[in-house]
Amino acid sequence: MPAKTVSPATYLTGEALYGADNCKSLVDAQNRGNIDLYACGRGEYPGRAIPDGVLTGLNSIGCWDAKQVQDWGLDWHRNEGIEFTFLETGTMLMKIGSQELVMKPDDLVITRPWQQHKLGRPNIGIGRLHWLIIDLGVRYPNQEWVWPDWIILDRADLQELTKIIRQTEYIMLPTTKNVRALFAKLPETLAAERSTNLYSRLAIVVNDLLLTILEELSSQKIELREHLTSSRRSVEIFLAYLKENASQPWTLEDLARECGLGVTRFIHYCKQITNRSPMAYLNECRLDSAREILEQDPKATITEVAFDCGFSSSQYFSTQFKKRFKCTPRSLRAHSEKQIEECATGEPRGDEEGGNKATLQSSLNVTK
Repeated sequence: MPAKTVSPATYLTGEALYGADNCKSLVDAQNRGNIDLYACGRGEYPGRAIPDGVLTGLNSIGCWDAKQVQDWGLDWHRNEGIEFTFLETGTMLMKIGSQELVMKPDDLVITRPWQQHKLGRPNIGIGRLHWLIIDLGVRYPNQEWVWPDWIILDRADLQELTKIIRQTEYIMLPTTKNVRALFAKLPETLAAERSTNLYSRLAIVVNDLLLTILEELSSQKIELREHLTSSRRSVEIFLAYLKENASQPWTLEDLARECGLGVTRFIHYCKQITNRSPMAYLNECRLDSAREILEQDPKATITEVAFDCGFSSSQYFSTQFKKRFKCTPRSLRAHSEKQIEECATGEPRGDEEGGNKATLQSSLNVTK
C-alpha cells in the first residue's frame, strides 16, 4: 500500500512525517543572484508551479548553473519519487546513505524514495546540474511501481527500466552525448517566456530521456539483485527509519501497514532481523533515544523525556528503563552530570545514589 502523500514537499508514512527536499537553499541562492535556476514543480519545489492534473507524478524538473563556489549544499533528504540527477559540468560530491559518490561531467545518478542522500562538500561547487523527480507511488522496495499514463514507453521497455532500477542498489552511470543533449534541452524549454505547449514539450523530453537512459543502462554490465525488491528489505529499511521516529504513537497494525505487509508477515520479518517482536524493538528504540536525551540535556525532566520518547507515563518509562539499563533514569542523569563536572574541574566527585561509578558504568554497557 503506497504511503499517503501529504504534499509534494513532505510525505506521511504511517504516523511518521518525512521531509523531502524543498530546495530552500537553492531558491535563496537564486534570489541572491548566485546561480541561474530553471525549474518547475509542485508544492514547495522551486520554479514555475505545475498545474493540478497536468503531468501527474512529475514533482520537480530543472537545472541550476553555479558559476562560482556556493555557500550552501543540499542536506540529508529523501524524495517522494524516483530522482534522476545529471551533472553536465563540474564535479559534485553526493552521499547516498553510507555510500560516497564523486560525480563527474556526464554522470547520471538515480535515487529511490527510501535512499537518504545529500549534495555538497558540504557546499556546492561550480557546475551545471539537472534533475528530474517522478512519483511512482512507492516508498519502499517491495511496492509496485505505477508509471504515469503520460509516460508512453512500450510496456516491455518500462518493465525493463523498472527492473534495472529496482534491482540495483546504487546507480551512477557515465552517459553518452545523447543523454547530455536531452538534459541540455530542459533549461531552454523552461526558460521560455511563453508557456504555450510547455508541458507537452516537457513530456516529450522526459519520455525521450527515459528511453535513452534505458538504452544506456541496458548497455552496461549491471548485476541485478532480485532480493533488493523483497519485503524483508523493506522491513529492514523501515526499522532503521523507526529509530528516528519511535516517539510516534505506533500500533502493530501501523508498523505492518507502513511496509505494505500483513501483521503476521511483518512480525515474521521483524523477528528474523532483530530477534525481537516489533513492539519490543520499538520500545528499545524509545529507550535508547531517552538515554541519549538524559545524557545530553540536563534541563529536560524525566517526565518530559518519557513523553517526548513515546511513553504513556513516567512510571512505566522508569520501570522499562531500569529493566533495560539496570539503573534508573535519575541515576543515569546523576552519573552523566558527575562526569561533566569532573571533566570541567579535573577532580573526581564522590559517588551518589547508592552505587559506585564502576558498577553504574558496567550496568550501562548493556548489549542489545
